[in-house]
Amino acid sequence: MIQAEDFASTLGLTLLSPSSVEAWDIHSADFNRPGMQFCGFYEYFAYERPQVIGKVEMSYLYSMDPQQRVAMYSQYFSYKMPCVICCRGMEPPKDFLDAAREHDIAVYLTQEITTKFSFDCVQYLTHALAPRVTRHAVLVDVYGVGVLITGESGVGKSETALELIKRGHVLIADDVVEVCRVADDTLVGQCPAMIRNFMEIRGIGIIDIRAMYGVSAVALSKRIDLVIHLEKWVETKEYVRLGMEDEHIKILDVELPLLITPVRPGRNLAIIVEVAARNYSLKSIGYSAPHELDRRMRTLHPAR
Repeated sequence: MIQAEDFASTLGLTLLSPSSVEAWDIHSADFNRPGMQFCGFYEYFAYERPQVIGKVEMSYLYSMDPQQRVAMYSQYFSYKMPCVICCRGMEPPKDFLDAAREHDIAVYLTQEITTKFSFDCVQYLTHALAPRVTRHAVLVDVYGVGVLITGESGVGKSETALELIKRGHVLIADDVVEVCRVADDTLVGQCPAMIRNFMEIRGIGIIDIRAMYGVSAVALSKRIDLVIHLEKWVETKEYVRLGMEDEHIKILDVELPLLITPVRPGRNLAIIVEVAARNYSLKSIGYSAPHELDRRMRTLHPAR
């Protein structure tokens, strides 16, 4: 469900005609421009989407005979649409607002040009309708790479993130990360508004990263590119030494690279995360150090 108040406030809309409906049952991150419906074509009408009226549609409305307009309203507003948005600061005829009010459909006004508002509308709906899940983790931006750090409580996720922030990297979320799938292969993480910019450090308590390190130390959201799972070192476990084969994890059906990093005294986890982010960037442009080493070994010692 899309909350009408949040939709209007986020997109900077002015209410022209109120509605008693507080939330809309929208399932598609798209909109409809009703020019064809104003002309009487209803064979295909995406009435379940927000209706966006631009300069063309508004000019046609004002060119119609008032009686013809009233007849058109009767059919157009008989469909239970979420709302109507008029772009470019163009207010519709008074009889349009009267008909919308009669059918309990909200009408909004935006000063944005139609193309710009349409883009913003799709962006908002894409994010609002995206499948989402909450993860107990830390999300940081390291050299432009979104790194999701996971692990059991007390393993050192927050301390690692704090060291990264001191080294100039950016915090998105600590402890709770809201993950949403904004495309078939893209996940974006953000922090719940209630705990945004805060971090818990055992022995100190809650600290405000934005207040301590400045606005550049925090960000609202970040695409998730890499998952690093911290776990206490197990002597009997075989950890990755060469990295010839990549491990992956699925979150919301999106496959992400996974690194399992053992934790024990003496290991500088912040540097390890930095190196992992740099290495991910190299792999994303086609360079793999293990495969390069393998190529050199084959060159020096060709099979006989």
